[in-house]
Amino acid sequence: MLVAASSLAALLLVSGSVRTSHAADVSLAGMQENGDNWNMPTGTYNNWRHSSLSQINASNVKNLQVAWTMSTGTLRGLEGQPLVIGNMMYYETSYPNYVYAVDLDHPDQIAWKFMPPPNEDAPPVACCDVVNRGPAYADGIVIANALDGIVYALDAKTGEVKWTAKNADPKVGSTMTDAPMIVGDKVIVGVSGGEFGVRGYLTAYDLHSGQEIWRAYSEGPDSDLKFDPEKTLNGATGSPVGADSSLKTWSGDQWKAGGGATWGWYSYDPKLNLVYYGIGNPGTWNPTQRPGDNAWSMSIVARDADTGVAKWVYQMTPHDGWDYDGVNESLLIDAEENGRKVPALIHFDRNGFAYLLNRENGHPIRISKYDSSVNWATGIDPKTWRPVVDPTKMTTQDKNVTGICPSSQGDKDEQPISYDPKTRLVYAPLNHLCMSYQAFAVKYMAGFPFVGAIVNMEPGPGGNRGRFIAFDPQTGKTKWEIKDTFQDWSGALTTDGGLAFYGTLDGKLRAVDVKTGKILYEFKCPSGIIGNPITYMHNGRQYVAVLSGVGGWAAIGMANNLHKSTDGLGGAGLTAALPNYTNLGGTLMVFALPQKA
Repeated sequence: MLVAASSLAALLLVSGSVRTSHAADVSLAGMQENGDNWNMPTGTYNNWRHSSLSQINASNVKNLQVAWTMSTGTLRGLEGQPLVIGNMMYYETSYPNYVYAVDLDHPDQIAWKFMPPPNEDAPPVACCDVVNRGPAYADGIVIANALDGIVYALDAKTGEVKWTAKNADPKVGSTMTDAPMIVGDKVIVGVSGGEFGVRGYLTAYDLHSGQEIWRAYSEGPDSDLKFDPEKTLNGATGSPVGADSSLKTWSGDQWKAGGGATWGWYSYDPKLNLVYYGIGNPGTWNPTQRPGDNAWSMSIVARDADTGVAKWVYQMTPHDGWDYDGVNESLLIDAEENGRKVPALIHFDRNGFAYLLNRENGHPIRISKYDSSVNWATGIDPKTWRPVVDPTKMTTQDKNVTGICPSSQGDKDEQPISYDPKTRLVYAPLNHLCMSYQAFAVKYMAGFPFVGAIVNMEPGPGGNRGRFIAFDPQTGKTKWEIKDTFQDWSGALTTDGGLAFYGTLDGKLRAVDVKTGKILYEFKCPSGIIGNPITYMHNGRQYVAVLSGVGGWAAIGMANNLHKSTDGLGGAGLTAALPNYTNLGGTLMVFALPQKA
């Protein structure tokens, strides 16, 4: 079974203490107890991406072999993962966002294929490749987000459209690349477009009708944010945020083009009935043009799943001057705080700091650098819980600031980490990058880039661009690391077989010993891997599946045929040598141990 956080385990047994009692939520919560499946994009509501399956283990993984494969019909970056529900597998591709259903009893056939109407307005405004992070499932419905902002509800048996909702508009620069999360009768989705000045928001739609239930913006008036000035807490101070907590941190009406996109992964605590997510960079990338903290960009927010009202908010990078998007996932774990066990979350931010927060109130328990090269800030002030910024690394208009670590791709971007409850360690695929950054003045125009910076990225100290590490969230210490040539942009998966799986940008699927970091298995896939491995059981046999298809911001040069080092928001030059190792492609790869004769 997929292991739930100890504080959530009883709740996932669908006990009476779970506040949301809708059938779809009960179904999903109960389904998470069956590790034969992979029921949601992140595996479970707590985002652990951990499975208790152990048929494939540290002793026999060396015998792993390809069981079957399937072409996705696309050649752009594949940042998602399949779902497995019973004997059916569902997955979604990069634009044009094909959705496939495969009967695992007959994987040589396609049970159904959904092809949304293509929208040619969408790819030109997709910041960092036309990626998609996968569909969601509940109550016989597959939910798929398309790049052009249309949310599709599909009949899981037939692929027929049950309803649609328009959540974004490419004509103003907004798109959708995120994976939905279903909580109760609500489909929760975000939006992309921070590089186009889109004001970010999170939206909940009714699972069965597609009707909008609530929408909460990232910046602006309290009513738009769904903040209660007297009850919504600032995690850094422990006090209510007060009136106009966002508006006070922006100059004039700049918040209207303030960015704060919400395209990352989401998590959910059934006991607290809170949804957790990260908010992205403010618009523009030129910090001189937007004085102030620019709240609540670059923040983690906890919201009531039923109403959308914020319980607390914590801003990680006030007045961002480096594009340290805050959208990365939060994993829900238990932690020690002042000698007692409390519900917590761990968040590896792009800014190079790992945040261990009390998830009831957002207050920091521990904040640690997870890459020693981080230099934009010397640390975190223990009184204010704000970063102590190195003034020599603060970017300003018309000045080229060099030697900033990490780069705008961060020490970790969207590639999701995994938590192993046996080792109590986080396994994290990471970047290891630095940059130069020159901000310049830019004017906002709807549907046009609103960046205002020239970025050059380079490998971090030591020359490697990627790392895969085992990290103790309670102590902030790294137990071991693997250094990789390119960014490790694939997600991680851990299992009770003592294994951590991840993929490399040049196309290697690896199985690693969780205790030592020793690479126990490696297979070169047809294309680089930026997707996220999953595992499931079918007919008594354990499988590992991953999407092979290089792209995303990590390989934007290959994906968009860019060659100037500063192209692709500074990402093209960083992986100029990648075509020597892999090609564009799209293949679903499924692995298993050999069948006994």
